[in-house]
Amino acid sequence: MRLAALFSGGKDSIYAAYLAMQKAEVVCLVTLVPENKESYMFHTPNIGWTELQAEAIGIPHLIHHTKGEKEKELDDLKDAIIKAKEKYQIDGIVTGAIESVYQAARIQRICHELGLWCFNPLWKREQVGFLRELNEKGFKAVISGVFAYPFDESWLGKMIDEDAIKELADLQKRYKINPSGEGGEIETFVVDGPVFKKKIEILRSKKTYDNYNGLFIIEEAELR
Repeated sequence: MRLAALFSGGKDSIYAAYLAMQKAEVVCLVTLVPENKESYMFHTPNIGWTELQAEAIGIPHLIHHTKGEKEKELDDLKDAIIKAKEKYQIDGIVTGAIESVYQAARIQRICHELGLWCFNPLWKREQVGFLRELNEKGFKAVISGVFAYPFDESWLGKMIDEDAIKELADLQKRYKINPSGEGGEIETFVVDGPVFKKKIEILRSKKTYDNYNGLFIIEEAELR
């Protein structure tokens, strides 16, 4: 079976693609780049660096731009999937959805309309266990955005290692946050892992932060 993976560069989409590779052939990565930073459907922090990630992984990469307007952006997603189907003869789509019914239902509907299988290998995974599995498998993900209390500026650029996972598990107990960011609390960017032929070295970055909202912005990076 030939699959296309929806690819944001974050931990969920990359790990979902990794799991799909155990069952089928992932023949391309599909990235939607929204103009609207508040897109309901698509990840935005450091989205421009997905090209470098795709190069590191060694899989063809399709980039499709969208204004990111609620619901209208689904037409752009459908167009991107149609392009992948035509170019790579795919049989299905891989998503990194864990909890978002909003996202999962809309992607499934598009796949149904196009006669494609929708594979959601992370759906309803227990989140702390998922983070530990991600870490144990050797994936290196940095936190590229924080968007909720109690995440302060110190989280920006932090690697999701065992210490960070323990902190996230504690915050889940104390504040009911989603430790993997499924409530929009955090976003991530993966720099290395078993699917990478080369790792990404971040050479220059900056942080912006105000009132529990912040970004870790990659300004320069290379493959090593």
